[in-house]
Amino acid sequence: MNIETSPTPPNIDCDQHHAGLAVADLRAAIDFYEKKLGFRLVFTDGEPPNFAGINLGRVQIFLRQGTPSPEPVAVYFLVDGVDELYEFHRAVGVEVFEEIGDRPYGLRDYVVRDLYGHYLSFGQNLFNAGPPIRIEREEVTVRLEKRLVALLRDLAEYKRMSLTSCLEEILLHTNEPHRGGVASPHTKRQLAYIQELKKKHGIDYDSHASYRFEE
Repeated sequence: MNIETSPTPPNIDCDQHHAGLAVADLRAAIDFYEKKLGFRLVFTDGEPPNFAGINLGRVQIFLRQGTPSPEPVAVYFLVDGVDELYEFHRAVGVEVFEEIGDRPYGLRDYVVRDLYGHYLSFGQNLFNAGPPIRIEREEVTVRLEKRLVALLRDLAEYKRMSLTSCLEEILLHTNEPHRGGVASPHTKRQLAYIQELKKKHGIDYDSHASYRFEE
């Protein structure tokens, strides 16, 4: 008796994927995604254009001239700076389908709808998800460089953290190896903001300067 076996699927690694949305008016959709949602047009194809690639950060989606599905499509974006993006969308009149909030699945997110009813969800990781960890804190008297203290206070406020939690976060991350170096708790957007804070507070020394600090 011959027993047919299904072929084993190949072991394929996929490091990119691109959502595709059908839109009734490509030019109107591009204008909406650029001016209202904050995307950037990368390319168009056809004359007149019937296909376009648009980016939000490093993530690209495709818009295709066609008849939108009667059942709305949902696309999810993991972003950095979700509160700022939410405020921008509200300011320019984008239809918010679900208000921003911290979710039990570990994201702070919200949902908008585009011109054709597609649902676009924008979220940011929440690192306070999970059960509480009971700890004891101990008072430690330390003296830090004045400008660095000012930066830390501004950074903690920006990240919606207490100064204590911000310092604990930094300490925990710098104790972990990461790609030949150490891990950072800061996103690229937060690191860019830190550079602004360094200018604001006149921090003109490098990361090894503490070895040469003198009072």
